[in-house]
Amino acid sequence: MLLSLGLFGAGLTLLVWGGDWFVDGAVGAAKRFHWPEALVGATVVSIGTTLPEVMVSVHAAVRGHGELGYGNAVGSVLCNAALIAGLSAAIHPEAAGREEARLPALFFFLAAGVYCFAAYGQGYFGQGTGLMLLGLFGLYLFLTLRRLQGQVQTAETGGGSFRREIGLLVLGAAAIALGAELLVDHGTVLARGLGVPESVIGLTLVALGTSLPELTTAVAALLKGHGALSLGNILGANLLDLALAGGAAAAIAPFPLPEGKDLLGSSSTLVLDLPLMILVMAILTLPVLGRGRTSRGQGAVLLALYAGFCVLQFLWKTVPYRVVRDRFYAWAWRSAFGSQWPNL
Repeated sequence: MLLSLGLFGAGLTLLVWGGDWFVDGAVGAAKRFHWPEALVGATVVSIGTTLPEVMVSVHAAVRGHGELGYGNAVGSVLCNAALIAGLSAAIHPEAAGREEARLPALFFFLAAGVYCFAAYGQGYFGQGTGLMLLGLFGLYLFLTLRRLQGQVQTAETGGGSFRREIGLLVLGAAAIALGAELLVDHGTVLARGLGVPESVIGLTLVALGTSLPELTTAVAALLKGHGALSLGNILGANLLDLALAGGAAAAIAPFPLPEGKDLLGSSSTLVLDLPLMILVMAILTLPVLGRGRTSRGQGAVLLALYAGFCVLQFLWKTVPYRVVRDRFYAWAWRSAFGSQWPNL
C-alpha cells in the first residue's frame, strides 16, 4: 500500500511537471507565430493542460477501467469549473470576452447532452457515443482555427530557442505518458485497498491531480494579469475533457454506466455527477456570456458547490452510510409526522 501511494504521488508529480513543460513549449511556439491570447488559451494551452486527462482516460480504458476514465473526465470538468475557475473568480474577478467564450461553451453543452443521452437513455457509453464526442471535438477545433486563422502572422526568428520549445513539448508529453500509467495503475490499487469505488477516485483525487496544470496556468495567468487566458483555458479544457478524453475512452473501450455507488437509493452518476457538472458550467458561463465578466459571488458559489461535492463523495463512503441515512430519514419522519419511522 505504501509503495502504491508513493508511486501514485510520483505519477501526479510527473503529470504536473509534464503538463507544465508542455504548456511552456506550446505557448513559446505560439508566441513565436504571433497567435492571439484567445487562440492560445482556447486551443494550444487547453490542449496542453488537458493531455493528462486524455492520457489517463485512454490508458484506463485500454486497461479495462472505463469507470476511472469516465470519472476522471467528469471530475476534471467539476474541478476546473468549480474549484479552479471559482478560485480565480473569488480572488480576482475580471472582464472576459463573450466572443471567445461562446464557441467552447456551446460545444461543451452539446457534449454534455451526448453524455446525458448515453447515461439516462442508454445506461452505456458505446463506441458510437465516443465517435460522436470525438466528432464534436474535431468540429470545434476546425471552427476555432478557421475563425482565427486571419490573426496568425509570420513567425519570428528571435526571442528564445525554437529547439528548446520543441524539446519541452516532447519531454512534457513523455512525462505525461509515464505519469498517467503510474496514476492509473496505483490509483486502482489504492481504490481497492481502501474499499472506495474506482469511479469515486476518478471523480476526486485523479481528477484533481490531472487538473493541476489548469490550476498552475490559472494562477500564473492571474499573477500576470491575463484573466481572459485563464478562463479561455478552463472553458477549452472542459470541452476537451468531455469530448476528447471521454470520447476517446468510450471509442477505444466502451463501458457501462458506473456502478457501485449510490445516493439516496439511486446512482449518484445520474443524481449528482452529471447534473452538478452541467450546473457549475452554467454558473460559470452564463454570467460571462451575459455581462462579459466574472464576479466574487460567482466564485464563492462555485467553491461551495465543489466543497459539498467532495464531502458527499468521501463522507458517504467512509462513515456507515446506511446508518446515517436511516437516522436522517427517521428524524425527518418524526419531525413531520410525530411518529416513528415505519420499518418498511
